[in-house]
Amino acid sequence: MIGFVTPFLIFVILLLTFCSVKLTKLRPSWLEACIGAFQVVFSIAGYWLTRQLSGNDILAEGVLIGILCPVAASVSVVACELGAKRETVVSYTVVGNLLVAIVAPAVFSVVGVQQTMPFWVSFWLILRKIATVLALPYIVALLLQWFLPKVNDGIAKYKGAAFYLWATALLLTLGKTMDYIALHGKGNETTILWLAVISLILCAIQFTVGKLLGWHFGDTIAGGQLMAQKNSAIGIWMACLYLHPLTSVVLAFYSIWTNLFNSWQLWYYPRKKSSNSQSSDRQS
Repeated sequence: MIGFVTPFLIFVILLLTFCSVKLTKLRPSWLEACIGAFQVVFSIAGYWLTRQLSGNDILAEGVLIGILCPVAASVSVVACELGAKRETVVSYTVVGNLLVAIVAPAVFSVVGVQQTMPFWVSFWLILRKIATVLALPYIVALLLQWFLPKVNDGIAKYKGAAFYLWATALLLTLGKTMDYIALHGKGNETTILWLAVISLILCAIQFTVGKLLGWHFGDTIAGGQLMAQKNSAIGIWMACLYLHPLTSVVLAFYSIWTNLFNSWQLWYYPRKKSSNSQSSDRQS
């Protein structure tokens, strides 16, 4: 049941998001280019450095997948709720996932347990997994904007509902995450602990670097969310297929850290906004 409900919720979330922007006018930005470059370069560099320092392939592969994992399909919900530019978020949701579909097969051809798998086979497997999440709502929204603009505008009016759908999907995902950690933790407690620590460090680094890049290009929130919010479901699938299955625990813990931080941001943002507004009123 959960396996069906969560993809359906993500589809509706994306449809609401895509309908709320003019898809034909989306253009990649320098912020997106920098985030994509960081994701590719530092996932490989992090893998190499961790392998050299620890001599542990599982930990090194955990770092690799923790950075290379594509941006979450539902990233727009939190990012836009916090004030990010919707166009930037939607654009990189598509571009970032396609980037991983192209780069990941090349990386997995030299790292992991599927090094003999042909590039095009690997590329198709990853692209198909990503496309099932992104392509259908994107195509539906594009067709609506071309042929039924009034219907598109009607759907866009309810874009605020995406937040509540995201909260429902989050509850289901966290339940599956806790079950996954409990299932794979037996007999691997020490490795699990190290992977949990790595996931926390990666979460902090990616939020920090993303926000710094976002600040430089005028959208701090978009930078942080696009860099750090990951599609854990696809990341876990890639880890189980291409790497040591235990490395997938990094994404399970990563999902917890990310959503804890996002929950705090969503709690703190309106209070900060209200405080700034009151301070501005007093000054005037």
